Amino acid sequence: MSQSQRTLLLTGASRGIGHATARLFHDNDWRVITVSRQAFSPRCPWGGAEDHVRLDLGDIDRLPEGLDDIRRRLDGGPLHALVNNAGISPKKPDGGRLGVLDTPYDTWLAVLNVNLISTALLARGLIEQLAAAQGAIVNVTSIAGSRVHPYAGVAYAASKAGLATLTREMASEFAPLGVRTNAISPGEIDTAILSPGTAAFAEREVPMRRLGKPAEVASSIYFLCTDATYVNGAELHINGGQHV
Repeated sequence: MSQSQRTLLLTGASRGIGHATARLFHDNDWRVITVSRQAFSPRCPWGGAEDHVRLDLGDIDRLPEGLDDIRRRLDGGPLHALVNNAGISPKKPDGGRLGVLDTPYDTWLAVLNVNLISTALLARGLIEQLAAAQGAIVNVTSIAGSRVHPYAGVAYAASKAGLATLTREMASEFAPLGVRTNAISPGEIDTAILSPGTAAFAEREVPMRRLGKPAEVASSIYFLCTDATYVNGAELHINGGQHV
């Protein structure tokens, strides 16, 4: 890595929004370090296995080891952006949403660990590297965090609402260190996490009458990490007007 090259750490990079984000940053000459439960795929058009950390963010006990691995890969260098995109949204066996009465404790724990708690612990563990770069954090929340959603379950929704609050806390606490923290809140984006029927739902309920594209979300993440130098503590809605 050259001295002038910027570095992104991206969780949940293997598909959808994460895949599009990794591609966009790579195409703009960033070094992209990815974190995923999956092994690095040689089909990915960026980096290589040396810039991929295989880590299950639901296993909090393994997170300190994962942070050590990430810092080793940074090799004393700064971290210019941390994008917390990893998220899980468990469903019923038939694909239906899990409500309060349907959601067992282990599901709550798994969702909160991946979608919320690991985000705080990653930021805490990498704050020195982020401050050295005067870097940016972007958390990926969801429209489900602010309203009852027909497909997203209660644990997912609660975790994303919590992540919006965590974003404000990070923004307040980290800004004196020179680190900005913002969130993006996607609506119905055309990714593998969608439930059957979502496209038809978007055509009825979204003012723009279509699903969003992962690349449209990635460009907003890139903006918050680069040009949005006085934006801190914001949650950017990327949903075609669904929230209005």
